[in-house]
Amino acid sequence: GRHRLTPQHTAYLRVAEGCDHQCTFCAIPGFRGKFRSKPWASLIEEVKYLAADGVKEFNLIAEDTNQYGMDRKDDKNLASLLREMAAIEGVEWIRILYAYPSYFTEDLIDAIADIPQVCKYIDIPLQHISNMTLLRMNRPPRKHTEDLLNKLRQRIPGLTLRTTFISGFPGETQEEHQELVDFVRDFKFERLGVFMYSEEDGTPAKDMDNQVDYDVREARRDEIISIQQDIAEGFANSRVGTEVEVIMDRVEEDDEGNTVLIGRTRQEAPDVDPVVFVNLPEDPSVPAAEVGQIRKCMISGAFLFELEAYPVA
Repeated sequence: GRHRLTPQHTAYLRVAEGCDHQCTFCAIPGFRGKFRSKPWASLIEEVKYLAADGVKEFNLIAEDTNQYGMDRKDDKNLASLLREMAAIEGVEWIRILYAYPSYFTEDLIDAIADIPQVCKYIDIPLQHISNMTLLRMNRPPRKHTEDLLNKLRQRIPGLTLRTTFISGFPGETQEEHQELVDFVRDFKFERLGVFMYSEEDGTPAKDMDNQVDYDVREARRDEIISIQQDIAEGFANSRVGTEVEVIMDRVEEDDEGNTVLIGRTRQEAPDVDPVVFVNLPEDPSVPAAEVGQIRKCMISGAFLFELEAYPVA
């Protein structure tokens, strides 16, 4: 079988290759080719194989996850994939990463909202929110995106939204940056990453006029990060006292040489989001948590963005 680098209980499932979008900062369409969904039967087979091997959490990835199936004529799409996966024994969590801010059909929104195994978590890299920057990036306009985000929040209770933005894209004015700052402050994404624009060979953006100075890119990025830190702290604090499922990822040693169990709730993707430190149960009749388990836990505290919890069942 294939050798997996991730822990046994979680896996990334690539549902497609390539990309049809022509974002001006990105070289992927050039070297990965057109968007091609993986064949339905082989995806389902892979999920069954991994689930039988102990994988409980499936993180769906592609250059553009929610376009799955649209390049083929077999009527299968991301909503049908979610439904089919949820019916497979052993599949406990399904998470959507790298969605594009289009292709959210009513059917897909319903599937995310209604299927218990689908984490109420969507990662939609938006890159920017100012129309002029979006135009230079060759991405969908602000109104389209804002309508979608509001609709997703309305229709999917308890939704966690992750996004990423680029600061200092060529031609970004102070006004455009300010528009992004205001949007980040007002909309309050639960999870957000910001990257300084960097020139990729072979992309149109590299040859654009009005490249932004490096230190301006950096300052703009830092401004957004500091605003987001407050929002993320608020989100963490708001969850203290709630009971949630936690997947136990790994054991680490702290500075004092004590072993610490580290996990995530459904609201944290692996590798990019904050973590949960899992303590011993307060009730002696509840067994201690072990790596690979999904356990019901009480969130007992927050430290900046990280959470503390203990098993209650």
